[in-house]
Amino acid sequence: MRYFVTIAGREVEVDLTGATPVVDGTPMEAQLSTLPGTRTRHLIAGDRSYAFAVSAGDRKGRWHLALGADRLTADAVDERTRAIREMTGGADDVADKTILAPMPGLVLKVEVEVGQTVRAGQGVVVVEAMKMENELKAPADGVVASIAVAPGQTVDKGAVLIVLE
Repeated sequence: MRYFVTIAGREVEVDLTGATPVVDGTPMEAQLSTLPGTRTRHLIAGDRSYAFAVSAGDRKGRWHLALGADRLTADAVDERTRAIREMTGGADDVADKTILAPMPGLVLKVEVEVGQTVRAGQGVVVVEAMKMENELKAPADGVVASIAVAPGQTVDKGAVLIVLE
């Protein structure tokens, strides 16, 4: 089956039809395993190794990934779902540009202002959770439409922090 994976505004085609995954037309030796009883996954891709936490997003095919200090949102859809979204306009989902709190925490710093242009992957807000500072990044290019938090404010998991347009 072929999937289209979008992370930080970049789309990659992943074909899992054969024994070896093909990423954007290039065969790639890869192995993905789950740490039993956890949200942690271990990916070996070529000669690189990645450990990351994963949790389901707010719609089918959306995943929130925590790779070290980086927080990313990935959309992975199959060919059929992609075609349906393109025909119905579902690809332009507002949630794609909404930064949510990945866990309960304390807002330490808001790094942007309403009206500011941001690039995918740019830091927008810093949240402290479990005694660790986490810089949350813009999932896509856009303009800051609203900021729902201020430094010193506590937030629950899933709370809207910043919305881009």
